[in-house]
Parts: sequence; C-alpha cells; structure tokens
Amino acid sequence: MQACLSAVDERKATRHSLDHKVIAQHPRLGEIGLSIANISASGFMATDLPMLRRGDRVAMRLPVIGWIEAHLVWTSVERAGFQFERLIRADDFQDLLAALEPA
Repeated sequence: MQACLSAVDERKATRHSLDHKVIAQHPRLGEIGLSIANISASGFMATDLPMLRRGDRVAMRLPVIGWIEAHLVWTSVERAGFQFERLIRADDFQDLLAALEPA
C-alpha cells in the first residue's frame, strides 16, 4: 500500500545540515532512535536506521514544532529520506533551526 502524503514532494527544498538525535515512535518497532542529518520544511534525511521499509510511518517530537509524523519515501544502505505529513510553516521552521543550533 502506497503512503498517502498531504505535503507536496519538494525534493529541491533547501536542506539544512545538522546532527540531531530523536526518539521516534514506530507502529511495528515501538521506540526507535533516529539521527537527523539534514532537514527541510517538508522532510528530513536520517542515518543509523533500524530496519525500516518504504512507506513506514514514524512520529516524533521536534523543538518548536511538537509532534509531527513522517513517511519513509526512500532508503539506501545507511540513509533514508522522510517526508513530513504536513509542511512546516516558514516562521516555525526558522525557529526550529535556531533551537537545533549547537550552543
């Protein structure tokens, strides 16, 4: 079954590199750790993944944004791309980036 996404596929969206670890909720695996390597208003790329499949859904809490869900849209050996179920508003995204900046 193909994931139904409400956010527009914006692969050309500006990505911001970072190294942020989150605990995400997965329906089959429970709590899983993800390392976010880059993020945009429409999604993120993660590394150090457990066994996830295309179409899998995760929910996680991000600073400023709160709980947000994302669908796995592509995978490679060590990386995976997720698309948020909704776009993050521009002002909230800038606040999120500021909150994720290293001190």
